[in-house]
Amino acid sequence: MNKVVLITGGSRGIGRACVELFARWGWSALFFCRRETEKAAALAAGLRGEGCDADWYQCDVSDRAQVDAAVADILRRYHRVDALVNNAALSRTGLFTEISEADWNALFSVNVGGVFHCAQAVLPGMISRRSGSIVNIASMWGQVGASCEVCYSATKAAVIGLTKALAQEVGPSGVRVNCVAPGVIDTDMNRALDGAALAALADETPLGRIGTPEEVARAALFLAGEDAAFITGQTLGVNGGFVV
Repeated sequence: MNKVVLITGGSRGIGRACVELFARWGWSALFFCRRETEKAAALAAGLRGEGCDADWYQCDVSDRAQVDAAVADILRRYHRVDALVNNAALSRTGLFTEISEADWNALFSVNVGGVFHCAQAVLPGMISRRSGSIVNIASMWGQVGASCEVCYSATKAAVIGLTKALAQEVGPSGVRVNCVAPGVIDTDMNRALDGAALAALADETPLGRIGTPEEVARAALFLAGEDAAFITGQTLGVNGGFVV
């Protein structure tokens, strides 16, 4: 029987790359999508056309009731979740003094609240089986902070702290919790930057280029699987050397 992974924010970018990679490596790849339902449906259908097991749920991870309902259906159909990849996130840029309270709360409700809701929903089953892996997608800005991205940096720092603490709490139950901290990656979130800004970021990266979603997905697959069986509480930087 395939192992089952649940990936949040799976319709595009890093999440989409994770869905594709896990599915093609023989996992049952289930994913959440909040808005881009046509993309989600096409992704799942395309993977099933390749002989993979993939499906999706429209779910806002900031809404506990939606998360609980979706996970309950996954457990009814598949009976387990072997790995959770918490990828769903929002980003805002701008001066700290101009961040609205609504934007601050929105970022924390998705970027941190979503991790909280999804981890709490799947952990009871993992703990009872004494097996499971949670991979949280953070950011290098959660490690070092970014000017004009104070709120986003704060949420990702919270995710890194949550990862370390939760790993210690559930480790005795056989559950691992790790984090991937991407650098500058070619996603919709960064395509809002102009060409000059992206070129400058690539130039600041020791490897001299922007990363790809697939490179982050490979790190998530590694941490979720048995090759990382003795790794927990760690933050793996996939940043081309931007942060060392």
